[in-house]
Amino acid sequence: MIWTTLILVIYDMDNKDILKRWRLILGRDAEKTMNNMCGMPALSAEELLMDSALSQIYGNNSGNNSGKGAGSGMSSPQLTRWLGDLRSLFAPMEIKIIQNDAIQRKGLKQLLFEPEMLDGLEPDISTASLLLMLKDQIPQKAKDNAREYIARIVEDINKRLSDDLKRSVTSAINRREHSPIPSAPALDYKLTVRRNLKNYNPELKMILPEKFYFFERASKSASRTVILDIDQSGSMGESAIYSSVMGCILASMNSLKTHIIAFDTAVTDLTELCSDPVELLYGIQLGGGTDINKSVAYCEELITEPEKTTMFIITDLYEGGNEASLVRRIENLKESGVNIIVLLAISDSGKPCFDSRLADKISGFDIPCFACPPERLPELLELALKKRSLQGFMSEK
Repeated sequence: MIWTTLILVIYDMDNKDILKRWRLILGRDAEKTMNNMCGMPALSAEELLMDSALSQIYGNNSGNNSGKGAGSGMSSPQLTRWLGDLRSLFAPMEIKIIQNDAIQRKGLKQLLFEPEMLDGLEPDISTASLLLMLKDQIPQKAKDNAREYIARIVEDINKRLSDDLKRSVTSAINRREHSPIPSAPALDYKLTVRRNLKNYNPELKMILPEKFYFFERASKSASRTVILDIDQSGSMGESAIYSSVMGCILASMNSLKTHIIAFDTAVTDLTELCSDPVELLYGIQLGGGTDINKSVAYCEELITEPEKTTMFIITDLYEGGNEASLVRRIENLKESGVNIIVLLAISDSGKPCFDSRLADKISGFDIPCFACPPERLPELLELALKKRSLQGFMSEK
């Protein structure tokens, strides 16, 4: 009855924008009725994104998990993505209202407002993304717990990746020089296995090495430059966390000069925060628009030796800035000798959502564009620093 009255009120309206606003207010369930009565104009891509974001919170299936427990949807990657998109879709006052409603309706209140909730949660990358996204709304009494939870995520990623990443860098940069000094991160696995194949034991079904081979320790001065250009829009939360921790690990190595840049519609240089991964993650503002062109322009200024520079652009390629300029910049950087790799996602959450049209355009310059699971980052880094083919990664796109 209410819908019928509202639709009759707007029936004679000629302003398509007003019709679209009513459609967003009433939700998807009203679309068919409005279309039959008013000739509902089609929503634009941005309006469809806005509609999806609102339906996540206010739709009939949004649920109300305000009872005990944090609710099963609190770490949903989809919810995390939509909460991040709010900054690019709504005004600051509207964002505050929607986020507050999300906390109430999606079972996030206890997660954010009761410190003991975080203490009992296992480290989860989506929950960490959510906390970073809503960090300004976490009350003071829970801030330390939230920070400790993020620190647990960082520690977990470090345990999984640190040694292998460092070994990959050592292998790539000093691959022709070997040292008599034993060092686990510098172990040359391939040479050790090859030289000890004669010592294979059929009964044990394993190689019993007589001698181990180690790469020479990394140079005390940086001989290569690695730039991580990280998209901090709402859909890239998980990728931003993995790439930031990876950047901090690389920044701890003297043989590399590492830059960590984060961007939405603005560009932030986080390199000075590399010594503290948690602090660096808190410097990232998840959610908002995307201006990849502006960030690549900033990164251009950091490059002094193109042939010795590897640049990872971590983004889903949904460009909100000047796409034509972005394509030209990337092409010019590639021609200058910079080894550019576009990571569409660093995630275990299935196939990423990305702008396939722009990805195909960039791939045409012989620039790899693909998603990478976190456990394969060390392998990717070694191949990238050696400037080897990444066809194996790309075939899995």
